[in-house]
Amino acid sequence: MNLTLRIWRQRTPQDAGAMTTYEVTGISEDMSFLEMLDHLNEELILEGDEPVAFDHDCREGICGACGMVINGQAHGPERTTTCQLHMRHFRDGDTIDVEPWRAAAFPVVKDLVVDRSAFDRIIAAGGYVSAPTGSAPDAHATPVPKPAADLAFEHAECIGCGACVAACPNGSAMLFTSAKVVHLNVLPQGAPERESRVTDMVGAMDDQGFGGCTNTGECAVACPKGIPLQSIATMNREYLRATLKGARRRP
Repeated sequence: MNLTLRIWRQRTPQDAGAMTTYEVTGISEDMSFLEMLDHLNEELILEGDEPVAFDHDCREGICGACGMVINGQAHGPERTTTCQLHMRHFRDGDTIDVEPWRAAAFPVVKDLVVDRSAFDRIIAAGGYVSAPTGSAPDAHATPVPKPAADLAFEHAECIGCGACVAACPNGSAMLFTSAKVVHLNVLPQGAPERESRVTDMVGAMDDQGFGGCTNTGECAVACPKGIPLQSIATMNREYLRATLKGARRRP
């Protein structure tokens, strides 16, 4: 198939970016979206032009590195990661707009690459459990109830791609943060930091400049791993519980 691509190009964080139009031909419907961009970049290099910069790593829908906005939708028209989106979901002759994540907390580095280190700082604030030194404990030493294990696994699927932030009209990171909080707070291993975790991680989220949540639900719709919207309500309850118990954010 032949396609018209309108791609955001921006040389540096300080430069003004703009949409640039490219024509690509001979695209197989079996290609992934990233393979299509590889095809474009090969042509640009042969022509002496600079290739389009974009994040990618595993290309298996696991690492969350490959986020971009495709025709106004985070990751594109299917509920999956960009690397798992295939060209069969487009038609010959289509015009496709490709942009980076749009959020104040995700500044553009170059072209489609954004700085998502704000997520790392949220995790560093409380996304861990206490682990005593010495030999590893037996796997069955701390029983975990089946409902708690299922809920933890559901939220542990979050890959930190940032689609929730990109899809949110407020640029909120509540779904990401709630996934990380709930994942650990429902487990007995996460109990020692239960109160400090939620206050510290929510505080760190606010520090990074993410917007507030108004429950539009776009985040849950865009999430390629299906993190449920109710996880935000669960985190809100955890936050209220922590503050009622006198927990305050640690300096």
